[in-house]
Amino acid sequence: MAHPGTTAVLAVLPEAEPLLRLAAEVAAGVVRPGVPAHAALLYPWLPADRVGAPDLDRLHAALPTGDVRIRLTEVEQEDGFVAVPVPGLRAMATAVRSAFPAQVPYGGRFGQDPPAHVTVAMGAGPATAATVARRVGARLPIVARITALHAVVLTPTGWQILAELPLSSRARRPGAGR
Repeated sequence: MAHPGTTAVLAVLPEAEPLLRLAAEVAAGVVRPGVPAHAALLYPWLPADRVGAPDLDRLHAALPTGDVRIRLTEVEQEDGFVAVPVPGLRAMATAVRSAFPAQVPYGGRFGQDPPAHVTVAMGAGPATAATVARRVGARLPIVARITALHAVVLTPTGWQILAELPLSSRARRPGAGR
């Protein structure tokens, strides 16, 4: 479980937010409060007190230029975990991870380059996870366009944005970062 001060690089997916609401309707405790629908490209990233302009510049330099279109088409369930893979973010996740090779995604639990996904439910019982997976599957496909990534830090009430990194240009949005 993530602790306050943990950072991540995310693709926020508002189009997938209904999937989280659907899971919460089945069992509120399986959805993380204060965390919007997203795909983590690198989690954990850097200690929050170490994130600075050079890190954000290196991160932004690793990103493609131009929006990325994705299509969510399937749901996966394993034990109490329900997720929707985001294969369209594979190359971007690899690029971000390559820019920060010392930061091993998920502490290495899923290998060096795990697939990007939207976590829909965690810690669910078998029947709850099966119900969530069935309902989520019925809501797919979802098509989305990623126009920016977000560097975020976990606070006691959810994620706080440290920087928004637009894909449309190499310039950071005014006010982004520290």
